[in-house]
Amino acid sequence: MNDLKIRNDIDWRFVPFSALTTLELYDMLQLRSEVFVVEQACVFQDMDGADQKAMHLLGAKDGKLVAYARCFAAGEKFAEASIGRVVTHMSARGGGIGHVLIKESIDSLVRHWGAQPIRIGAQARLEKFYNQHGFVQNGEPYIEDGIPHIEMLRVA
Repeated sequence: MNDLKIRNDIDWRFVPFSALTTLELYDMLQLRSEVFVVEQACVFQDMDGADQKAMHLLGAKDGKLVAYARCFAAGEKFAEASIGRVVTHMSARGGGIGHVLIKESIDSLVRHWGAQPIRIGAQARLEKFYNQHGFVQNGEPYIEDGIPHIEMLRVA
C-alpha cells in the first residue's frame, strides 16, 4: 500500500493537550501503555508531565486510534523541536503506517512551528527506519528504561 493511500485512509488530528477529548486521551494512553509497557515489557513512567506541553498527532482509522506521536516546540524537551512517543497499533502494522506516521509528524510540526531541525531519542534498533526520514545519529548511545537508545537529528 502506498503512503498517500495510507495517509488518506487515516483521519489525522494535530492538537494541544487541552483540545484532546476524554476519549482521545484515554485511547492515546491505552495505546502507549499497550505498546511501550506491555508489548515491550518495559516498566516506566509514561505519564511524565510533558503531555501538557506537547502537540498530539492522532491517526484514527474507522474511529480507532492506530497511530500516535507527540511533538514539542524547540526548547521543551531538547534545544531543537522534537517528536516522541511514536507508536502504531499492532493491528495496523506491516503496511507502512509507521513511515506515514513519521512523515505526518514532521509535516505537522513544520506547519505548526516552521521548518527547523528536529531531534528525537530513538530506540537504537530503529536507527535505519529513522534514517529513511532524514534523521542521523547525533550523540553517544545510551540506555533509557532498560532499552538502548540514540539521539538523532534531522536538519531543516
